[in-house]
Amino acid sequence: MREKPKDDTRLRHMLEAINNVIEFTTDVTFEEYSRNKILRFAVIKNLEIVGEAAYLITKEFREEHQEIAWNEVIGMRHVLVHGYYQIRDEIVWGTIQTDLFPLKDKIERLICK
Repeated sequence: MREKPKDDTRLRHMLEAINNVIEFTTDVTFEEYSRNKILRFAVIKNLEIVGEAAYLITKEFREEHQEIAWNEVIGMRHVLVHGYYQIRDEIVWGTIQTDLFPLKDKIERLICK
């Protein structure tokens, strides 16, 4: 039987997906993003990965590291997966512009501990 990935591995999955989103959207305007279906789907998929990895991190770890808004990260994933019909480009773009870099910094600090 395969062993479940550890919290550190989940953090690395989150970081990789965040870095993908940053790479995909660097030097891209909102207008370009909103017109590019492939880019939007790639970004959304990676944000889903961020949320899913966060969800799979142990409850104990999340409770010990409340500097990350785990419920918001996980909640975004739920909206992207289950509320696919109501995804608004403006909300996703705002998340990228406002929340992604601070989240990346916090995850990098946790990985380095």
